[in-house]
Amino acid sequence: MSFDIPLMALSFPRLLEGLRMTLSLLAVSLVFGLLIALATSFARNTRWLSWPAEAYVYFFRGTPLLVQLFMIYFGLPQSEFIRTSPLWPLLREPFWCMCLALSLNNGAYVAEIIRGGLLGVGKGLKEACWALGLGRFHRLRFVTAPIVLRLCLPAYGNEIVSLLKSTALASTVTLLDVTGIARTIVAETFSPYEIFISAALIYLVLTFLVQTIVSHFEIRLNRHAQR
Repeated sequence: MSFDIPLMALSFPRLLEGLRMTLSLLAVSLVFGLLIALATSFARNTRWLSWPAEAYVYFFRGTPLLVQLFMIYFGLPQSEFIRTSPLWPLLREPFWCMCLALSLNNGAYVAEIIRGGLLGVGKGLKEACWALGLGRFHRLRFVTAPIVLRLCLPAYGNEIVSLLKSTALASTVTLLDVTGIARTIVAETFSPYEIFISAALIYLVLTFLVQTIVSHFEIRLNRHAQR
């Protein structure tokens, strides 16, 4: 088996055209996923909302993302309520269906990451805050949040990488991200190895950039421990 290196070089500019879609999906899903995760973490500590929050996390962590995407993309349009709701102009668009699926999935995983971070805050620290007379807001801002952030950042960085790779499923709902354009080029050239290797290289570069940025923040947040 021989590789067509010139074809790989020619395919890169076209593949990079899908980078905007990939990064847009990643950015939107990260923002909404984090908001959902924070809301879920709050709900878990609320008596009447804890059960729905646990059910949400269990469902979206326990089922494949592709199934969740198809349920949203193919299932929601079947509902008359959805088609007549103000959300229909958004939910009929593949981009927003993909963002919704990614955000809900990401939110469930990040909620677990936050939960682990909160459990990592020792009881002694809470008692010390009470002894110092710190209120709930100041305790959260100056003690709990910085510790949770340091504990969660490595796992959250891994979740960002996982979310980045999950954006490749966008091609299954007609979106032309990096993978979607790769599939189009393969259909034209019948050269899957060269094209998908080129696409994989793009994802590897993006993953490296994400890991580098996260590592930079990890070092900054833990600089006191290096002294």
